[in-house]
Amino acid sequence: MPNRTADLALLGVAVVWGSSYLATKELATGDTVFALLAMRFVIAVAALAGLTGPRLRRVTAPELASGMICGTVLWAVYACETYGVTRTSASNAGLLMALTIVVTPLLQGARSVPARFYAAGSIAVAGCVLLTQAQGFGPPGLGDAVIGAAALLRAGHVTLLGRLAAAHELDVTRMALVQLATVAVLSVGVATATGEPLSSLAGGMGPGDWLLLLYLALACTVFALVVQVRAVQRSTPARVSLLLGTEPLWAAVVGVALTSDPVTAAGVWGAALVVCGAVWGRRLLVPVGEPVSGNGSRAPVG
Repeated sequence: MPNRTADLALLGVAVVWGSSYLATKELATGDTVFALLAMRFVIAVAALAGLTGPRLRRVTAPELASGMICGTVLWAVYACETYGVTRTSASNAGLLMALTIVVTPLLQGARSVPARFYAAGSIAVAGCVLLTQAQGFGPPGLGDAVIGAAALLRAGHVTLLGRLAAAHELDVTRMALVQLATVAVLSVGVATATGEPLSSLAGGMGPGDWLLLLYLALACTVFALVVQVRAVQRSTPARVSLLLGTEPLWAAVVGVALTSDPVTAAGVWGAALVVCGAVWGRRLLVPVGEPVSGNGSRAPVG
């Protein structure tokens, strides 16, 4: 994959990730979170298994165990993210998830973070506060709070994944497949236990809904994974991080353009601060020219 093609592909990943909040909001309700997740990840697992083929037979015990552990945390991320977006705007959800950029380095140890990173992090956090107050000052809404929890969980997932990868020789693609399968199994189990019938949800979906579901499963999950695995081997961390770091901006653009998410002065300032703080923080943490790690810069599923 040439560098220019890799850059365009990574930008495409940022766009589909940013648009995934709106797609999820269009499909999910508070009562169908786990059924929707089950359908999304069963499709994603089947597609990825078809792409990886014979490599699946070489899955190791550490990959299986690590994938199941990380997959359980990832399931919690998606559960919070999916429910949260049903209770807030798609643009708010995408921008609030940028908290992951601030929290992840702190979980990896304060000594590994340059002093200026705290300034960048403070700017991003201030932007998140403004976003939660965009419709008037008061306690954050339930959706904003749950999305904030999803961002913290994603930071924990990225940190855990990095530590397990450092301790074992892990194949990124096989690990990702085990994680996706874990999310699918847990979602099916919880949907069944809570009475969210998959058959009823599937039966009530029209052609447009199925297209959105396939978009979430294939574009936002499988496509994003394949691009990251290939592109991070041919680019620098700075380029990868900055391109993927545009996700919150795309979430805001898609939310405002397609659903007329409310635009207020506080919301505009909040979005600007989140994006500026996130981009500055990424630049501080990933110096230009540093060799690329095979792990990528975000959990390998969008």
